[in-house]
Amino acid sequence: MSVNDTGYASDRALAIHPLVYFADGEEVTIGRPDIDSYAIFPLDGAELVRRLADGATPEEAARWYESEYGQATSVDHVLAALDELGFIRKDGEPPADLRKVRWQRLGRAAFSPVAWAAYCSIIIWAIVVMVRAPALVPDYHDIFFTSYYTLIELGLFVGAIPLILLHESFHALAGRRLGLQSRLRISQRFYYMVVETGIDGLVAVPRRKRYLPILAGMLIDTVALAALIIAADLSCEPDGALSFAGRLCLAFAFAVVLRLVWQFFFYVRTDLYVLIATVLGCVDLHTTAMRLLFNRMKRLLGLRDRLADESDWYPADRRAAQWYSWLILCGYLTSLTTLVLAGAPIAIHMFAGAIDRFTGTSKVSAGALTDSAVFLGLNVSQVATTTWLAMRARAERRRARLEHVIS
Repeated sequence: MSVNDTGYASDRALAIHPLVYFADGEEVTIGRPDIDSYAIFPLDGAELVRRLADGATPEEAARWYESEYGQATSVDHVLAALDELGFIRKDGEPPADLRKVRWQRLGRAAFSPVAWAAYCSIIIWAIVVMVRAPALVPDYHDIFFTSYYTLIELGLFVGAIPLILLHESFHALAGRRLGLQSRLRISQRFYYMVVETGIDGLVAVPRRKRYLPILAGMLIDTVALAALIIAADLSCEPDGALSFAGRLCLAFAFAVVLRLVWQFFFYVRTDLYVLIATVLGCVDLHTTAMRLLFNRMKRLLGLRDRLADESDWYPADRRAAQWYSWLILCGYLTSLTTLVLAGAPIAIHMFAGAIDRFTGTSKVSAGALTDSAVFLGLNVSQVATTTWLAMRARAERRRARLEHVIS
């Protein structure tokens, strides 16, 4: 019995977990859905994997490949990749369980014709309300639904939690409707903390079926925005004035507007970024576009000896990066514009008001002073937490690079 460099016998069939295959042009995505492990293979490499999965020994698979394609191949490299991806079963390991995922029926109901009719009706109703009463169009003034800054911040934070979970749950339901696993994760990008739903299995379904899971979050954001505007209208006082509940709904509605605008901050790889990359068939468009931007900058500065190698970039990524790299810059511009037009006025109004309670000449109640102290404390701690997370992430990346160099 011969053993190859990977430690597997060349004349014995391998125990391989059930795998899924998705052909897209000259490439095939092969994956193990139960652990969300996927990789892209060329057509000939995918056929070799199929042979191994069907029970051929590595020696038989190598002979078949040479007979079929007229050239030898290194089966050892394929075995090493399959082992790293977790496709090969270890001794005593049971086969992967590819049963249907939970909540698949709910996912189908959430995107049924009846559900779509309800979503469209709510959105149209809200449009009619805003046309009839322009005061119900959300703007940054609606954030100040009370004079207590702590209550504004805590109210928006608490109110944002179910809306964010709703956004992410619709991503997950749209994926589970297709039988795909999903997971929720929290990460930090630039100075933002973000909540994401990972649906790695999307790479193994036809491209046209990926669009709904990608856009499902923005869909339910739009529906939630419309529902909040309708609720604000229905809660108006008999004289047409907004009630406290109505002001609260419009505050939440403006927060949803900001989250929808946030989708255009392409540099943080939002849902719209994923949509563009999927339509164009890209693998890692963001990284390629950023490298291209840095190469352009280095050329302008005359640092041609420090240019990143562009030869190994994925072809679709390289083509799209020529123009998408400018969209990244537009994303930064959109972010700064939103900060100037919405974020800064809100922050200045609240911080100036909170500080003025301590430094102003007018008499301020103990409750108002407590409100300002808590508000300032919350924001200082938030900035400190975000800074700490960014520094920790940077340290982990530096440690990983160092370990890679040592190994």
